[in-house]
Amino acid sequence: MDELVRILQDGNHSLVVAGDGIRTFDGQCISDLYGLLTEHPDWLRDASVADKVVGKGAAALLILGGVRELFAGVISTSALGLLEDSGISLRFAEKVPYIINRKGDGLCPVEALCKDCKTAAECLPFIQGFINKLRI
Repeated sequence: MDELVRILQDGNHSLVVAGDGIRTFDGQCISDLYGLLTEHPDWLRDASVADKVVGKGAAALLILGGVRELFAGVISTSALGLLEDSGISLRFAEKVPYIINRKGDGLCPVEALCKDCKTAAECLPFIQGFINKLRI
């Protein structure tokens, strides 16, 4: 995991996934994680992941993807709550009350959409809707 964290930080990547090889990603928000879950789910199953920012939506995707271990540079309290009983081994550098949006003036939109969800599966339709709006 230390090697993944180094790759994440040194390369200024948003996401690093190690399973069958090491893959780096530089997308914004949860688009890369969502793409992995929907297009390459085998890349997440039992993988080690280093993610720059993990909110509740990202946590849900990681759980649904079957990730084995996670390092989060920043993690929200709600993401931590969702991950608590997931069986994912977790390390993080900083815990925050919530993930802030890009403007810095409020809650991340995905964090807001998923705030009342109790399970990862409940989050998925909200995440799908958000991603679909981004693609329009």
